[in-house]
Amino acid sequence: MTGFLEQLREQRWDDHRYYHHSRINQSLHLLSAISFLCAYMMAFKDPATAALIAWLVSMNSRQAGHFFFEPRGYDQVNHATHEHKEEIKVGYNLNRKIVLMAFWAASPLLLVLDPTLFGLMTPHESFGGFVHNVGYLWFFVGIAGLLFRVAQLMIIRDVQTALVWATKIITDPFHDIKLYHRAPGYLLRGQLIDPAHGRHHPDEDRMEDEDWVAEPEERKA
Repeated sequence: MTGFLEQLREQRWDDHRYYHHSRINQSLHLLSAISFLCAYMMAFKDPATAALIAWLVSMNSRQAGHFFFEPRGYDQVNHATHEHKEEIKVGYNLNRKIVLMAFWAASPLLLVLDPTLFGLMTPHESFGGFVHNVGYLWFFVGIAGLLFRVAQLMIIRDVQTALVWATKIITDPFHDIKLYHRAPGYLLRGQLIDPAHGRHHPDEDRMEDEDWVAEPEERKA
């Protein structure tokens, strides 16, 4: 269990320091996290509506932060190129996210071609019914995307890495609120890049200390 928690801590740390320099991205992750928690609660009552919230609000805001606002150049804090960060990314890097998001965006066409989705759904009788069925479809797309990457990691890495990553993904909304709840305030003051980013582990509760100037921790092998 100690090894599991340590690897979870490391995956979270690498994700934060490599991919969350921008205050806009951090703020969008806060929005994403809050809406994901709403989706989690809604999932017990209406999985289709939960999936609509998760994909249309949570995922789009989260990925917009990564695609449009994160710096792509050489990372001076972490001494890493964008290409290096993409290569060592445990979960979905930007290229894999493009494939996932493209599949998500195109998936409603399946219901246009076959409203029963090969006999798995009750055909919709109105536009509202179509949207609700799309929600159910997206619910399973989300689960499939998670399980697919878990299976990949089990093959190319190991079982623990896969399970740690799945745990990280599921609990990210809670952790993101802890990390980024102050980001909108800094953004409103005109701060576009976190000046203390990557200089200490966020679990040390020093993320917002802009006077912290220690050298960045070397990435564990």
